[in-house]
Amino acid sequence: MRQWLEEVETRHGLDTLTLRSRQLVLASFTILLLLVIYRGFLVQGDTFNWRPVIAFVLPLVLFLPSIIGQRARGHAWLAFVSLLYFTQGVMLATLPGQAFRGVLEAAISLALFTGCMGYARFRSRQQRQ
Repeated sequence: MRQWLEEVETRHGLDTLTLRSRQLVLASFTILLLLVIYRGFLVQGDTFNWRPVIAFVLPLVLFLPSIIGQRARGHAWLAFVSLLYFTQGVMLATLPGQAFRGVLEAAISLALFTGCMGYARFRSRQQRQ
């Protein structure tokens, strides 16, 4: 795997790979955040309560400074947090009538994981040069 990644780095260049992985992170983070906010509002009953929305959104929002600051370590930690949303999406997909939303959340969180891990690797190698 390491050899394959090094071949990809030499073929495409670290700058291009860092940019593409950052674009994937930004797109998947935004979509996942909107999806989680939407799901937080769906949990509501007759009366509106902010607590479920905050509970779903807070773990993602805490990583905004790392994303804006383009810190590789913050992206690596965000990759681990995105696995929680992946697990939640898989569990949601098993519920009757929730399969589409669950698969969508799992796929988007998997894209966020891939983008974050790629960005953490390529950005840290780019900073070493």
